[in-house]
Amino acid sequence: MFETTTVLTLHLAKALGLYMVAAGLSGLISHGRWQRWMMDFGPESALTYVTGVVAFAIGTAIIIAHNIWSSPLAIIVTLVGWAALIEGLILIAFPDPLVRIGTSLVRPGISKIFAVVTILIGAFLLLGGLIGRAGL
Repeated sequence: MFETTTVLTLHLAKALGLYMVAAGLSGLISHGRWQRWMMDFGPESALTYVTGVVAFAIGTAIIIAHNIWSSPLAIIVTLVGWAALIEGLILIAFPDPLVRIGTSLVRPGISKIFAVVTILIGAFLLLGGLIGRAGL
C-alpha cells in the first residue's frame, strides 16, 4: 500500500509523521498551552517573524530535496513541504491572515478537531514511513 520511488520519502514521512502526532497530542493534552502560545503571536511580533523564517527554511529544504509527485505518500510529503514554505512566506510578509486563523484554531472545540486531524495525518505518514517500500 505504501510504495514509493525513493527512500527519502519514507524518511521524511517518518519525521513529519512523528512531529505531527506529537503536535496533535500536545493540542489534546495541553490545550491551554496552545492558547498561551497564540497570545505571543501577532503581526508585529518577532516570534511570528522567526517562526516564518523557520517554516520557510524547513519547507524550502523539503522541496529542494523532495519535490516528488510519484506516489500518494510522496505527494503528501511534498505538499507538507510546500505548505510550510508558503506558510513561512506569509508569516514573514503578511502575517495578519495566518495570525487570525491561528487564533481561531485555538478555540476549545475547534482546537480538538484540528489536533485530531493532525494526529490522523501524522499517524498515516508515520505508518507509511515505517512500513512503506521504496524503489518500485
